Amino acid sequence: MNDYFVHESAYVDEPCEIGEGTKIWHFSHVLKDSKIGKKCILGQNVNIAGGVVIGDNVKIQNNVSVYTGTTIEDDVFLGPSCVLTNVTNPRSQINRHSLYEKTVIKRGASIGANATIVCGVTIGRYAFVGAGAVVTRDVPDYGMVIGNPARFKCWVSRHGVPLKEKDKDGIMVCPESGFKYKEIEEGVLKCLDLDEEAPLPESLSVGDKLYDSFK
Repeated sequence: MNDYFVHESAYVDEPCEIGEGTKIWHFSHVLKDSKIGKKCILGQNVNIAGGVVIGDNVKIQNNVSVYTGTTIEDDVFLGPSCVLTNVTNPRSQINRHSLYEKTVIKRGASIGANATIVCGVTIGRYAFVGAGAVVTRDVPDYGMVIGNPARFKCWVSRHGVPLKEKDKDGIMVCPESGFKYKEIEEGVLKCLDLDEEAPLPESLSVGDKLYDSFK
């Protein structure tokens, strides 16, 4: 008996790996040779292509296709109808199956609804891609990007909250968690209170304030 859930309308092709506690919902399709971690949620009409690697606790909302060449690390959120690609110059007449380009979405990143990720880029840890953005180049850890083409807007905390004024030591404080962040070199932000690979403390894993309250 499987230790994961597959809705009766979904298809899972063998062989593939699916972790304990993962849920695959209506009309979704997981192709062979893909790997999905533990406690993931695949919403309605999600397609996972062969060779895709997905970490633990990944949430993929409705109408998302994840194509060969994509690696998604732990704790990633893919918003409804966001678009991933794997060939920069596709042509129906030309077979480029051996030339799929790699896209990496690193731990804790969020991709907003209807955003497009052009293949060959890396989305950094805890980065935030705004709804409808078109990403054509790498996004740094903790960076928020918006627009078409996507441009850097601000730094965000691990909780997805914009980081505002720096103090005299160049430190920014997340208003939701109280964690401190600092740009240790140009374009490189680090959390000073918690390693990027460490899980959140349980006391900080449930939000209780709307985004607008932090504007």
